[in-house]
Amino acid sequence: MTRVAILGATGYSALELLKILLRHPAVEIAVLTSRQEDHPPIAKVHPVLTGRLNLACEDLTPAEVAKRAECVFACLPHGVTTEAVPQLLAGGARVIDLSADYRLNDGATYAQWYGQPHGDPTHLAEAVYGLPEFFAAKIKDARLIANPGCYPTTTMLALGPLLKAGLIESHGIIVDAKSGISGAGRTAKLPFHYPECNESVSAYNVGHHRHTPEIEQILGRLTGRDAEVIFTPHLIPMDRGILSTTYSIPTKPVTQAQLLDTLRAFYEGKPFVQVVDHLPATKDTSGTNYCHVTARVVRDRVVTISVLDNLIKGAAGAAVQNFNHMYGHPETTALA
Repeated sequence: MTRVAILGATGYSALELLKILLRHPAVEIAVLTSRQEDHPPIAKVHPVLTGRLNLACEDLTPAEVAKRAECVFACLPHGVTTEAVPQLLAGGARVIDLSADYRLNDGATYAQWYGQPHGDPTHLAEAVYGLPEFFAAKIKDARLIANPGCYPTTTMLALGPLLKAGLIESHGIIVDAKSGISGAGRTAKLPFHYPECNESVSAYNVGHHRHTPEIEQILGRLTGRDAEVIFTPHLIPMDRGILSTTYSIPTKPVTQAQLLDTLRAFYEGKPFVQVVDHLPATKDTSGTNYCHVTARVVRDRVVTISVLDNLIKGAAGAAVQNFNHMYGHPETTALA
């Protein structure tokens, strides 16, 4: 059994993580942390856990957490995780970070897009990007995993194989994506108040969303070529789910059958990406760790459509998928 801790156990992603880990046969949930002063029982914070987990949230130092857990899932806001990771690693714990703090290659890019210096440049280069469909071999032995963003996951799972196969250009890529409200987190903010977002669709952070450099970085790493992406996210009045539509330029004449065959060949043996012939919808993957992907040729462009649950395959499920690789369990354990 591996003793695990969850830092920031009160959020939406943490709740999904707890529900998955409770059915994992090789996990003992040992520590839950929160900065709430009254140290609430986790079932009070997440009533759906009533009778399933009898633990209270604690306000512990990272060093204290490392003494009680072998693996730590950090569900903290960006800029906060870097305060904990050095002490966790020094204490011998392995870390799966669900924030954005270790996803980018270098501190300068992080500072440019997040508006603050990176708090732990020493470990930035060590972090392994936690997208198992692409980087499983590196994940296995890593001490520090940077769990991918939910938008980048849908985008890269659709585009990555086509770029690697040389079927589409790495420049001029347009990503049009829609996400449910839970992607904004549990903290109350005016734009996500029910009367503000219900029966309304809105774009946000156009031209400067922080997932843009993450998408470009990983697509560039896969192909060895600089990637250029215009990424526009939209808020949809539903609880959960992401649908991403991409438009890219083919490098040569290509058919829909060739695109789908390329995707299927790449994902053979990778259980959580399903290449489908139909146009997928967010309900197809809601509550699961699956991503559904398809592709079309429209005039002189390649169009892909991919869907996933932003809280599971886009966050908690991917984190457990990474955990399974790190500790030698079948990839589908607790997820299928």
